[in-house]
Amino acid sequence: MDGPEEVYKRGDMIVKVKEPLASEFELIRAGQTIFTYFHFASSPELTNAMVKSKANCIAYETVARLDESLPLLVPMSEIAGRMATQCGAKYLEKPMGGRGVLLGGVPGVAKGNVLILGGGIVGTEAAKMAAGLGANVTLLDVDLNRLRFLDTVMPANVTTRFSSPSAIEELLPHADLVIGAVLITGARAPLLVKRQHLKTMKPGSVLVDVAVDQGGCIETCKPTTHDAPTFVVDDVLHYCVANMPGAVPYTSTMALGNATLPYALQLANQGWVDAAINNAEIRNGLNIIDGVVVHPAVNADYPIYPYEDVDAFLSRKKQPDFNIQGMAKPMTTTKQSYA
Repeated sequence: MDGPEEVYKRGDMIVKVKEPLASEFELIRAGQTIFTYFHFASSPELTNAMVKSKANCIAYETVARLDESLPLLVPMSEIAGRMATQCGAKYLEKPMGGRGVLLGGVPGVAKGNVLILGGGIVGTEAAKMAAGLGANVTLLDVDLNRLRFLDTVMPANVTTRFSSPSAIEELLPHADLVIGAVLITGARAPLLVKRQHLKTMKPGSVLVDVAVDQGGCIETCKPTTHDAPTFVVDDVLHYCVANMPGAVPYTSTMALGNATLPYALQLANQGWVDAAINNAEIRNGLNIIDGVVVHPAVNADYPIYPYEDVDAFLSRKKQPDFNIQGMAKPMTTTKQSYA
């Protein structure tokens, strides 16, 4: 096929990696199924365009199992978490704009301090990498059960702490590298590091905000690219690349393909309505369908658009007297969790 215009013209189902670009908005048509990462919380423009398109928007990041795990977010979170430490360590080098700290130190010289906000997949992988380099690592989370698990499995140079505003304020001045790894499924990430906090940090320290796809958990965060990955605010270097796994496309493609293929085949073979009815995980992935928001987290961020409960919507799409029985509802919790 020649170019995206032909792909969108001929394809009834489009499977992507990243959210549609602005140049693609007009190519998407009513009734077309788009299966990709959307991250609507960080882009009002994309949300508005998808509502207007009346396409069927199924988001990788909200496909969820009954235990609330996110099978299509996990592989990218694993990669992004490992890269967060790798990139942070690189940008701590003086020629890259950092304060010139080697995270693992050397005999007779203090090790670097790494603060990780969130103990989910991203935070866990980032902590493993930082610990492997020999840094002093502090890992914050709001889930005590998760902290107990991490305290058991992490090496001795990883300290777990319960996350609170006071704990973050206490730890930021000592950190050489801060990694934001916060996620609320389908919704905007909470702001944990505020602009005023930067004044308390060491000049040349580095912030890596992996939550940038969901709006970021650092107030001064703004999306950057691999071509121009960093910027400085108040002498603190920010690395906020919105597609970190794109730097390792071979690994990322293989990992994401392994995870998404079973769902893509169900959607292609059954159609999105039957696939969503037959598979609660896919049903949780429904975000915007035919101009209507059907995911509660997206509705919470954008209450201006029409909203309908996904069960009622699917019942109406299938047939008037159809009822969905025994299937879990999409996650409606606003409890803070971590990617």
